[in-house]
Amino acid sequence: MEDILILVDEQDTFQGYMGKEEAHLKGVKHRAFSIFVFNEKNELLLQQRALSKYHTPGLWSNTCCSHPRYGETTVSAVHRRLPEEMGFDTELTHVHEMSYEIRFDNGITENEYDHVFVGRYDKNPDINKEEVHDYRWISMEDLKKDMVENPEKYTFWFRKIMNEFDFMKALHESETQEV
Repeated sequence: MEDILILVDEQDTFQGYMGKEEAHLKGVKHRAFSIFVFNEKNELLLQQRALSKYHTPGLWSNTCCSHPRYGETTVSAVHRRLPEEMGFDTELTHVHEMSYEIRFDNGITENEYDHVFVGRYDKNPDINKEEVHDYRWISMEDLKKDMVENPEKYTFWFRKIMNEFDFMKALHESETQEV
């Protein structure tokens, strides 16, 4: 059964519902989330998107990203999707919001109001191979260097978040306000 997404405007105000496929084909703005999980060494857990994904297959991205469904809060969605993709759950803190739109060569448009969450986890994930091709832990320094040298290896939204947001500051602040 197709996911029913929550449509929003540029301020994340509810606008209605639409099926995931239709929303992506029409480029309608919808609510989304991106999760960034760090270990005790402050390395970020990256996922390489499954090769079967309908857009950006095989690209590296943040730990997990998806959409809340009809009748689901964003907080409950992050705690549903992280275990589905990465095989674990952890405490997460909402740290940032942003809006973006990008059209892919296959006619799909990601037009999202994205809620960004951070968390900590120190074990390796148990990835769902239908969603994730591979994973790796990487220092922020090495990641930023590789993103400059090889931007085509990373998803658009991941690069945008990394360019706009200070994760080390957010991690420090999140230690006291977890959801």
